[in-house]
Amino acid sequence: MIFIAIGTIVMTLLSCLLYKAHLNTRQAAVNRVEINAGRERPGSSFNVLHISDMHLEHISVTPEQLYEQLKEEKIDLIALTGDYLDRKRSIPKLVPYLQVFNQLQPTCGIFAVFGNHDYVLKDESFAALKETLERNGCRTLRNENAFFVKDGASINVIGIDDYSTNRSNIAASYKGVKEGYRLVLTHDPNIVLAMRKVHYDYLLSGHFHGGQIHWPKPYHLAKMGKLVGMNMIKGLHVYDGKPFYISEGLGQTGVNIRMGSRPEITLHRLPLHSAASKAEQQKTLAAI
Repeated sequence: MIFIAIGTIVMTLLSCLLYKAHLNTRQAAVNRVEINAGRERPGSSFNVLHISDMHLEHISVTPEQLYEQLKEEKIDLIALTGDYLDRKRSIPKLVPYLQVFNQLQPTCGIFAVFGNHDYVLKDESFAALKETLERNGCRTLRNENAFFVKDGASINVIGIDDYSTNRSNIAASYKGVKEGYRLVLTHDPNIVLAMRKVHYDYLLSGHFHGGQIHWPKPYHLAKMGKLVGMNMIKGLHVYDGKPFYISEGLGQTGVNIRMGSRPEITLHRLPLHSAASKAEQQKTLAAI
């Protein structure tokens, strides 16, 4: 009888823990990041909404919830850094989220890169995902870059393809990059270790989910690259003097639970005072 009672207590506690872990997936945190706050020229701040790792097979945050949390925000650019889904049947589920992003009316557009889970899709299935993103207002960047001017400041958006599946091509990504602010979008943050001689002002990524089950430690991330061993798995970091951010992601993989981690929506306020000079640009091109 004692063993039965103990077993019942253990099972009850485990059930409560798993229930709370599932509830965590419904409670998206809105985190705000200011880079070099107060140093930008008047009127030259740049507001970026960053969403990563939606994993539509395991997501609890609804499009409606996303809109309610963001509808009052001033957004210049939306950055989507991969792992939208890994099943073709999930593609229609992406559309309502993309509609919300368009409702937020980012003044400089929506830019998207792909992650390792997206590349589980092959050929026509992957093409359908890419076409869905583009048909709904996203510019996809696969080792490519885009350029525009905001309030007189030049901005390059550099999309580097997924590093974990060996699709990254830094040289191709930087081809034709102009003078100005350099915002890099990529999925796997481990690429920063290969960019020591490459200039960027800010880099946005995801991939690690903040551990997702970060209790007591995210031991399962050990094989996901050197940054994990450097204790860089979420949030704002600096490597080789350059800042980069790792999102905890909006969805989950494997099981729809989170422990020690929350779904993340991030708003970045960037200064546009830091522009690469011609010398820096030539140095970067020589390095890659």
